[in-house]
Amino acid sequence: MDLAKYIEHTNLKPNCTKEDIVLLCNEAIENGFYGVCVSPYFVQLVKKTIGKKNIKIISVAGFPLGYSTVGAKVEEAKKAIISGADEIDMVMNIAAFKSGDFQTVQNDIQSVVTVCHLQNKKIKVIIETAYLSDDEIRFACKICANCEVDFIKTSTGYADKGAEIKNIKLIRETLPLKIKIKAAGGIKTKKQAIEFINAGADVLGCSNSLKLIE
Repeated sequence: MDLAKYIEHTNLKPNCTKEDIVLLCNEAIENGFYGVCVSPYFVQLVKKTIGKKNIKIISVAGFPLGYSTVGAKVEEAKKAIISGADEIDMVMNIAAFKSGDFQTVQNDIQSVVTVCHLQNKKIKVIIETAYLSDDEIRFACKICANCEVDFIKTSTGYADKGAEIKNIKLIRETLPLKIKIKAAGGIKTKKQAIEFINAGADVLGCSNSLKLIE
């Protein structure tokens, strides 16, 4: 299995530097990773560093807690797209979801989906599975499917747990096949990476990417 083509090489650390991001890009180029995932601040730098290489630029909105306003997420997504992002990973409003305010959750997601799709860009919605029961995961998937998202992503990497095989299987069973899955958070070994792909993950968000392909 060519793991590199599944990997979004990621650095979303709050203290990362321009030098770190240039290194991230060069590693992605050298190893043929699917993409690089960075904060909106670094998207222009990534675009310049990668040039015309066939590597996706992924950025984030409402990251990592999800409870910023709809308007803030929309503007983050717009800015990242203008700067050169191909895909946006937005965090669902988990606070609204846990409060039962599902209309706000759906409006939040739909607004960013619309911004991305108008520009022919992909959107992933991070549902943060660590905070959800199985039934809540199923319901979050249904909301995302109603909004016609492109991917569901398991985790930000900032919760106490990241991706788990059982949740990938649950999400895959619940979603329409046209919606893909990004597993992220705590993927540290090649064995784990292969297990996630076999369970139904289409891409892997990793900061430990080089060890996975050794």
